[in-house]
Amino acid sequence: MKKTLGTAVAFVALAMSAFAGSASAADTLTLKLKWVPQAQFAGYYVAAAKGYYAEENLEVTIDGGSTDVSPVQGLVGGTADVVINWAADALASREKGVNLINIAQPFKNSALLLACRKDMGVATSADFKGKTLGVWFGGNEYPFYAYMTKLGYATQGGADGVEVLKQGFNVDPILQKQAACVSAMTYNEYGQILDGGLKAEDLVVFNYRDEGVGMLEDGLYVLEDKLADAAFKDKLVRFVRASMKGWKAAVENPAEAAQIVVDSDPSGAATIEHQTYMMGEVAKLIDPEFKGKLNVDDFNQTVKTLLSASGSETPTISKEPVGAYTTEITDKL
Repeated sequence: MKKTLGTAVAFVALAMSAFAGSASAADTLTLKLKWVPQAQFAGYYVAAAKGYYAEENLEVTIDGGSTDVSPVQGLVGGTADVVINWAADALASREKGVNLINIAQPFKNSALLLACRKDMGVATSADFKGKTLGVWFGGNEYPFYAYMTKLGYATQGGADGVEVLKQGFNVDPILQKQAACVSAMTYNEYGQILDGGLKAEDLVVFNYRDEGVGMLEDGLYVLEDKLADAAFKDKLVRFVRASMKGWKAAVENPAEAAQIVVDSDPSGAATIEHQTYMMGEVAKLIDPEFKGKLNVDDFNQTVKTLLSASGSETPTISKEPVGAYTTEITDKL
C-alpha cells in the first residue's frame, strides 16, 4: 500500500490465441486488485508480461484497486470477474449478502503487523492500554478488532482501552508520533518506516500471525453463482494456472519481477528500489508449491478468529460461513 497512488489504475494484458493460426478470439477476464500496481501483485503482472495468459488463450485486464473501497465492489458492480481480497473482508461481505467465494489462495502466509515505537512506551501488548493505535479501514480493520478482543481492550479510548486512529495508507502517524503503533505490511510500510528514519531497534513489532490472530490475505474471489457456467470455470482454471506460473517466475527472478511492476505502473510512482524490497518480502508469503491451493486449516483458523470478535464493537461475522470456498478450480491445475 502506497500513499503516493490514490486512484485506480489499469494494466491490460493483450493476449493472442494459444494456438498458432487460430482465428478464435481470446477469452476476456478482468482482475481487480486490492491496491495499486506494486509487487504485492507481481505474479499477475509477470504472467501478463511473459505471455502466460496469452498461452492460455486469455486476454486479462488487471485493474488497480482503490485506497478506501473494497475490491468486492468490483464484483458487485459488474466491473470485475475476479478480485484479490483478504478473507476477513470477503467473509464479512458474504455474510452481508454478497455471494463471493474463494477459488484460490496464492498467499500462504500473512504479512500484517502492528509496528510500535519503543520511545512511546510500548514494549509488550500490555502497553497498548491508553495508547493511540493506527488502523486501516475499508475492510482491513477486522484483524485489528479481533486482536483487541483477544487482549480484552475496548477501542473507544480511556486508560484501560485503546484509541483508534483511522490511519491513511501511509506511516506518517508513527513518524510524527501521532500514534504509538501503526498498521504495516512486512513487504511495504515496515520498510517505509525504516526509510523514514526509525531503526529496527527503535521498534517493537507484533505480527498478527504470531499473536494467534493471523488471517488469510490476498486470495482470489468470484461470485459463486457464476461458477454454474462451465465455460467460466474453465476460464478460471486457465487464469489461476497462468497466474501461479507468473508467481513462480516472480519468486525465482525477483529483480525482473520488480522491473515488470515498475513498467506496469502508468502513474510512474513505483520505484525500482522499493519494488525490489517489496518483491523480496512478498516472495516469503507465496504458496511454495505454486498451486494456489487453499489450506482448509488456515481458512478455519481465520473463521475462528473472526468469530472470536463477534461480540466486539466492530463484529465481522456472527456465524460460521457455509460454502465460502471451493477447491474445484485448483484441483484441476
